[in-house]
Amino acid sequence: MSDLSKQQCEACSPDAPKATEEEKQSLGANVPDWEIVEVDGEEQLKRTFKLKNFAQAQAFTNKVGDLAEEVDHHPVIILEYGKVTVHWWSHEIHGLHKNDFIMAARTDEAFNA
Repeated sequence: MSDLSKQQCEACSPDAPKATEEEKQSLGANVPDWEIVEVDGEEQLKRTFKLKNFAQAQAFTNKVGDLAEEVDHHPVIILEYGKVTVHWWSHEIHGLHKNDFIMAARTDEAFNA
């Protein structure tokens, strides 16, 4: 795992630049299990995590929620029996920012902890 998860998220204003194609490639290499998807015209990072049962999926959902609250950056989290799907993107800029890749890395760490 890279040090991406240790980097600090920065405040993201509506005029912050979206991640460039080069940045998406470079940062994405640190979170290879995530895919870039388009939802309602906005690029997002998406990953589905497999767990053994609902209780484990719910506990992981809560970990991701705690990570989000720490930095005031909130994903879509879909909780199902034995799996959790997480979407990170920056609402303010309607797309991807470095913060999203940082949070994806932190989510991976929480899953592997």
